[in-house]
Amino acid sequence: MTSKTTRRNLLKIAGSTAAVYAAPFSVSAATRRRSVGANDRIRIGVIGSGDRGRNAHMKGLYKHVKETNFEVVAIADPWRLAREQANDMVKEWFGRDAKQFVSYRQLLELKEIDAVTIASCDVHHTTHLEAAAKAGMHAYCEKPLAVELPDLIRAVDAVKAAGTVVQIGTQVRSLPSMVGARDLFRTGIFGNLSRVEECRNSERPYWYGYLKDTVKEEDVDWKEFLHGLPRRPFRSDIYSGWYGHYEFSRGPIPNLGAHYIDLVHFITGATFPTSCVCLGTSSPTWKDEHNFTNPTSIQATWVYPGDFLVSSSNNLANSAGRIRKIYGDKGSLDFSSWSKPTYDCEGAPRRDGSIRGKNEVTPTEHPDHYLNWLQCMRSGETPNASIDAGYQHAVAVIMAMKSYERGRKTLYDPVKRKITYA
Repeated sequence: MTSKTTRRNLLKIAGSTAAVYAAPFSVSAATRRRSVGANDRIRIGVIGSGDRGRNAHMKGLYKHVKETNFEVVAIADPWRLAREQANDMVKEWFGRDAKQFVSYRQLLELKEIDAVTIASCDVHHTTHLEAAAKAGMHAYCEKPLAVELPDLIRAVDAVKAAGTVVQIGTQVRSLPSMVGARDLFRTGIFGNLSRVEECRNSERPYWYGYLKDTVKEEDVDWKEFLHGLPRRPFRSDIYSGWYGHYEFSRGPIPNLGAHYIDLVHFITGATFPTSCVCLGTSSPTWKDEHNFTNPTSIQATWVYPGDFLVSSSNNLANSAGRIRKIYGDKGSLDFSSWSKPTYDCEGAPRRDGSIRGKNEVTPTEHPDHYLNWLQCMRSGETPNASIDAGYQHAVAVIMAMKSYERGRKTLYDPVKRKITYA
């Protein structure tokens, strides 16, 4: 197969939905919110100051404080201890207290804030992002961007209308190793794509690592935490272990798999799957007094334009057999290690000698995810994990979970922005 044919195949993968996707969401430069001035200090509010908000967002941003000139000025979280721990960091870094709030609504009323980070429960990402966009604030929003399609559409439309700079927290695509993998794939060296697979396995469900016995009812605004979900008595293992409860998250396909699906899109240029099937269950190994409701063994398979399959298999009761790989008819890309992807031609039916042995992917330099967002707020450029990229990964994982819920194959129409059932 010639390189010309390969490029045509790549265009088939990416282009069949890209054109129709662009139309509903296009934003002209004239409507983009004015970027932060080159010499102005960026003032940031933190929505969700738990483990992710503090140890990923705040620390990840602070690495770049000298070169980007920002400060954290406000914190919102339903848990008093989380707010206080985040404020301790602010005092150490900036020499003064941050304004502290129970609700994100109070934080968004502050006129002095330019941007927010969002590290709330998965089910609340879209609510917080939509509200931030309507307040005219830039945002860094955790993945998965959404767990329900109507919420996703409202949030994306609000961001597009506001013209704010939004970075979605699929930070792996900003690693030089992954940018290098994308650049290598674009050369056509792997030929026609047939399958992408992930087996992401562990000895126990990841949500057990978040359980805390320090969460007391008197320290939590339980109503704010539930935020519209059905009322129920306070439980510390729901508050700290919400990753394991289907109401707040949807388990490993959206929460962990958002990174994987986003990388498939980033590397191959694919945008939306056309269909998906997903099955899952809960292993008896991890049925206990916590009554977690997310599946611990689950597999989703998507079909993409260009006639290739993408699968994600997750076993949270045995860690053996982990792999993440892209298969073409001239070679394969192994990105089981995000930091050191490799490629070879083993098993490829049309290998032509352009790949010999096992090789490490050459990295392509790229700003890290937090720095990229800070830079784009000043330049007005589109960040690496744009709202469009977030929309794409969210559609894929929502299709999977709707298939899991209904036991039926899901289909996606990118023109109507609608998921249906076969």
